[in-house]
Formats: sequence, structure tokens, C-alpha cells
Amino acid sequence: MRIWVTGAAGFIGHHLARRLLAEGHAVVGIDGMTAYYDPRLKAARLADLEAAGGDFAFHRLMLEDMAGLQRLAAEAAPDVVVHLAAQAGVRYSLEHPRAYVDSNLTGAFNVLEIARLSGVRHLLFASTSSVYGANPKVPFAETDAADHPMTLYAATKKSGELMSHAYAHLWGLPTTCFRFFTVYGPWGRPDMALYRFVESIEAGRPIEVYNRGEMRRDFTYVADLVEAVARLIPRPPEQGRPAEGAADTLSPVAPWRVVNIGFGQPVRLTEFIDEIERALGRSAQRTLLPMQPGDVPQTFADSTLLFALTGYRPSTPVRSGVQAFVDWYRAYMSR
Repeated sequence: MRIWVTGAAGFIGHHLARRLLAEGHAVVGIDGMTAYYDPRLKAARLADLEAAGGDFAFHRLMLEDMAGLQRLAAEAAPDVVVHLAAQAGVRYSLEHPRAYVDSNLTGAFNVLEIARLSGVRHLLFASTSSVYGANPKVPFAETDAADHPMTLYAATKKSGELMSHAYAHLWGLPTTCFRFFTVYGPWGRPDMALYRFVESIEAGRPIEVYNRGEMRRDFTYVADLVEAVARLIPRPPEQGRPAEGAADTLSPVAPWRVVNIGFGQPVRLTEFIDEIERALGRSAQRTLLPMQPGDVPQTFADSTLLFALTGYRPSTPVRSGVQAFVDWYRAYMSR
């Protein structure tokens, strides 16, 4: 198939594109190469994709550019779209809110329009565990209410889910929204905790630990997430055919569902830092700080629906995943 991957130079997009190329698909990678973090890392990811071989074409394009997307669709109409591109980051949304409206609302709308006009077989739309917001129930199940977002980032991603449902209903566009839970691993983003902690510890600088390390996160290794997405691609929702063995989110009026992708075993932040210290062979100087605005004390995925649909659950333990990141980071920084 010809598969569009938006955000192909990003952390998850790079890993997914590599997997799809290995499976023999033609991958059209789209990325705006914005300066939210060092574009040199994005360029290195692209170089890695090009070195991997296979039918890969990259287009530097902002999703807000509808005319550019239409030209690309005329040249290389997609069979499947995996929409990963977004303005990410919870704290960044406090200072740069318009970036989230432009990318996560306008950009998402343009992707929906392209998918509709191209008649794609399946649209896969990346969302986030942040949409659960103030939900006190754990583990988070897709059938739980997600009506109280704590940040603009979460609000824009939930809005994207809702827009995609409307398109699925109005145009019969098969759509799967997946909610990611604290993805980490090699080629990770510099603004994420693991990268920042490793960089600071290696340089002998203190690390900032919010909520005094008492938060718990459902850390999900990137290769596990990619495995789950790859298994969902050939399983577009079909109206009237819910999954067996799980409470399904299949819409009663559209070929649409939402699926959690998470490890399902939350880890205390202090324990996560312990694993980083073990992998580095160095101790961290920890600066303990209060909870930041928009943060939640815990994320915890119920992955029952994912397993019912694909027969798969993420399984990489934090110790292995952190070690893999540290090995990659040291190799990358020594180049």
C-alpha cells in the first residue's frame, strides 16, 4: 500500500515509517521540520530512513498548507494515512497556545479533508492519554469520560478525535484514533523527560523532578507502540462489527473507534530515574519541585481493547527500554 505518515521526521513517525518500509509498503513522509526542538535530530532521523532503503519519499510540508497537501495527493494519493504530526508538549502549550490551534486543529482538519477526498481505506489518528485529564478512575479505559482536559494540548487532541468521528459518520471514512501513553525509546525528543534527564546527568547537571517524583506514568516503549499501530493498520473499523472480548468504542453511527496503546503498568517517576542511573552508571542530582500546571498524578492504560483487536499488548519492561535509549543516546552524541 501507499501509506502517508505525517510527522515522519518525528520520534514516532520515524520508527513507524521504518517499520512500514521493512514490510514493503511505499511510504510518503510529510513533516514541517519545525524548530520546536533541534531540527538536526529530525534531519538525522530522515537520513536513517533514507539509508534503510525501500520506497520512501519525503516532502517538507506544513499541514496548514492545504494547497500543498492537495498537490501531493494528486501526485501520490494515499491508500492509508497515519496522522502523527502535531504540536506536542504539555508545558509548551502554556506559552505558545496558538501553535496547538494551527497544527492540532487546522492541520488535523486538512488531513481529514485529504483522507476524505482520496477515499483512503483507513485513517489512523494519533491522540494522547492526556485527554483523560482529571478522570480519577484507573486504569484509563477508552469508554471512560474524557471531558475535562487539563491543558490546551489535551483539548486540541480530543477535538481532533471528535472531528474525525464527524468525518467518519458523514463520509464513511474508516478511522481509528489511538491514545498514546508516555512513549519513550531511541531517537526520542529532547523535550521529553528521558532525554532531558540523560543529557543532564551525563553533563553533571541537576535534574528537575516535578511533584517530588511522586507521579506515576505508564511508560510505553516505542517499538511496542509501533507494533500495535502496524497491527491496527489492516483492521479498519466496520460499523456494526464490534470487537469480541472487550468493551469496544466502535461508534453506533460510523466506522470509528478509539484505542489505548499503553504498557499497562505505571512506574513511579523516582523508580524511572533509578533505572536511568543504573543504565548510565551515574547518580543524578535531583532538584525536587512542585507539580506543574496541567500535570496529572498518574496515567495508566487499560489495553484490553487493543489486545482484542490485535492479539498484542506492549511488553518491553522499563529497564530494557531505558537501556536501549541510553545506548542510542551515547552513540548519537559521539557521532
